[in-house]
Amino acid sequence: MMKKRSLKAAGMALSTALVLAATVVINIYVPATRGYFNLGETMIYLVALLFDPLTAAFAGGVGSALADVVLGYTIYAPATLVIKAAEGALASTLVRRLRGRQRGIFALSMGTVAAYFVVILVIGYTLFVGEVELTLSGLLTLKGFIEPTSWILIASAAIATPLYILIRKKGEIGLILISLLSAGSIMILGYYLYEQLILGYYALAEVPVNLGQVVMGIAVAIPTYTLITKYTRTSPENI
Repeated sequence: MMKKRSLKAAGMALSTALVLAATVVINIYVPATRGYFNLGETMIYLVALLFDPLTAAFAGGVGSALADVVLGYTIYAPATLVIKAAEGALASTLVRRLRGRQRGIFALSMGTVAAYFVVILVIGYTLFVGEVELTLSGLLTLKGFIEPTSWILIASAAIATPLYILIRKKGEIGLILISLLSAGSIMILGYYLYEQLILGYYALAEVPVNLGQVVMGIAVAIPTYTLITKYTRTSPENI
């Protein structure tokens, strides 16, 4: 029993560190909401696929909130703790509960990916344009300008990897995709409400940014999870 608890604690600590590292390594400042794009979802989703909901919630919430503090976005830390914890827990829970339910999943997954494409394109094209800042680990800052028409390419690139994965590998991958997209939607909604109702910022400006985080997280987490399970024969049922 003690050994099992120690392993669980170690898993939580490692997962939290991975989420923290992924979040701070690359971040893009969003002036309209004073938030930032990051790669935290890559590790939140991977942890959700490999570990139980409690571990995913702890790593997602604590790791992401610590990143907010480290990067100086402390105003977001309380909301991040709750939102990212819910995201991790939901992703992990859905992966386990949907396993084995194949009927209609592929069509639903394709529809969800298409919906993400439309949302990214419409919101980005009409609302999210202008100056952005790209910060690499706090060492290098680059500034750029996003043209409205750039969102056609951005939206296409955003769904390219999930779409490819879905078409090439149906079945369980479709279930995973639906689970992660659903959890990501909770994250997007949570930050929108916090920025709009609590902070009073122009919250729509960050919706496509958070959509991008979800898609990037899926693009990295699913292939990584596939490799890990292939060579270790690990699955959510035995973790």
